Amino acid sequence: MQQMPSAAPRREESYIENILRLNRGKPGVFYFSFDNAVNGQNTKAVRGVVEAAGRDHAIIRELKTDHRFLFPMIYFDYAEFDEELAYFTQTP
Repeated sequence: MQQMPSAAPRREESYIENILRLNRGKPGVFYFSFDNAVNGQNTKAVRGVVEAAGRDHAIIRELKTDHRFLFPMIYFDYAEFDEELAYFTQTP
């Protein structure tokens, strides 16, 4: 009887939402820009932590106010973190 190979431990692929998910709770600044500006403001920077991230969204909790933002990922520009990031990729 032939034995099936064991499955390798699942590792996250290096998509932005997966990287954000791996680094939940780590403080940083998250930058977003919008095409349809509200009150002439087309950028937003939030100092906070990632609470959750999905394929098309991120939930960021602002540290100073405890306010939570739900941002569509299409508006995400980049993030700066205060500490080293966890980062795993699929191995071929």
